[in-house]
Amino acid sequence: MAAERLHLVRHGEVYNPDRILYGRLPGYRLSTAGVGMARAAAEHVHGLGRPVAQLTASPLERTQQSAEPFTELFGLVPELDVRIIEPSNVFEGRQMRRALRDPRNWRHLRRPSVPSWGEPYSQIATRMRSAMDEAWDATASGDIVFVSHQAPIWIAHLSVAGLPLPHDPRTRRCALSSVTSFERVGDVWREVAYAEPAAAGIDLGAV
Repeated sequence: MAAERLHLVRHGEVYNPDRILYGRLPGYRLSTAGVGMARAAAEHVHGLGRPVAQLTASPLERTQQSAEPFTELFGLVPELDVRIIEPSNVFEGRQMRRALRDPRNWRHLRRPSVPSWGEPYSQIATRMRSAMDEAWDATASGDIVFVSHQAPIWIAHLSVAGLPLPHDPRTRRCALSSVTSFERVGDVWREVAYAEPAAAGIDLGAV
């Protein structure tokens, strides 16, 4: 027996009235709407009628909050894994519109293919695939849920699909509380489903 499916779930909306790129900063919690979004994601996975054997969350507060409905519905205590955390970003703590108007910050945009403003895409892919493989190999049966962030989920999608990792962050298909699902046959991952149960909009604080 082996694990059957791995779901990468993005966190719900964050309370961020100042439109700060919050990244890994502490103190950014789900908004009231975000709590409902997280619940919708958990109910979507529960509604698939598939047993969930493992629940893992990024160590950040918004992902741990978004894991709470899964705990309620599946009776699992989330494990924390730093490998599925939000990427680092030099613009963390700033309003992007202001930051990009400052010529002193333009040097951080010189190589978007890396990207030059934060953690390399290749490094994100490596840590995500490592966490996915380890969880899959450690799970004897049932599904796995990772509650993570937009960039790591989208980079995992590109890596599994064999697509180039450099991309325009504005083009990511990874809505708030979306569910991107994968299966692994042998050593080969493939994406099998994508859902937006919360019908959420754009997160202004996403990296």
